[in-house]
Amino acid sequence: MTVLHSVDFFPSGKSPVAIEPRLPQAAFPEHHHDFHEIVIVEHGTGIHVFNGQPYTISGGTVCFVRDHDRHLYEHTDNLCLTNVLYRSPDAFQFLSGLNLLLPQEQDGHYPSHWRVNQHALTQVRGIISQMEEMDLEMDTHGIANREILFMQLLVLLRKSSLQEGAANNDARLNQLMLWLEDHFAEDICWESLAEQFTLSLRTLHRQLKQSTGLTPQRYLNRLRLIKARHMLRHSDESVTDIAFRCGFGDSNHFSTLFRREFDWSPRDIRQGRDTLLQ
Repeated sequence: MTVLHSVDFFPSGKSPVAIEPRLPQAAFPEHHHDFHEIVIVEHGTGIHVFNGQPYTISGGTVCFVRDHDRHLYEHTDNLCLTNVLYRSPDAFQFLSGLNLLLPQEQDGHYPSHWRVNQHALTQVRGIISQMEEMDLEMDTHGIANREILFMQLLVLLRKSSLQEGAANNDARLNQLMLWLEDHFAEDICWESLAEQFTLSLRTLHRQLKQSTGLTPQRYLNRLRLIKARHMLRHSDESVTDIAFRCGFGDSNHFSTLFRREFDWSPRDIRQGRDTLLQ
């Protein structure tokens, strides 16, 4: 597995924070780092496999990656990221208690993926631009200012995340998208789901298309196919059983959609042919 080292990314040994844009982010094999990072998805879509679990990411997704987490990117479509790298919560000279602003693991679950609205994303870009302008300022004042900006970024992300529950259409759509991550296999009635999250059906369609580039049904199908591919690689269940478990009522239709999405059949994935040719 590839290991990324802080010496290759941080401008100096004194700096606790570094900015690493990926515009765009191509598919990247599984890796981990000797530093932590906050991944901010600017736009585009992709699959983020985090500690073996696949997540669909798109504009507004924020991922918190610790130094021991394994992750990779695949099936990227104009995926543009900004990575905010930091050595560790304890590596800051002027700040303490940063852990309180970061995701907290509870009962073995680490809430690694958040979503923020477009207004917050614009504010995030502003803070990151200020950080980038200070890359060469490694004196005491420069480091202190950089750490202050990093804390402002964490406060903004936390306030804008679903855990703080902003009541607007962007936040409701974010809630809906996270709900689909857990309920993708259920029969979905878009009218009922829009009502559940206090959105009009027209707003749901428009905002989901703006956020992901996909219609709601195509987004749901892609989410189901991503989960199915993970199960094909990591379970012994039959293709038919996996199709039904992921919300497809017809295994032939599932296979057709699967090949269209990934250019491989479910059987090819089960036999590992896609990885052999990478």
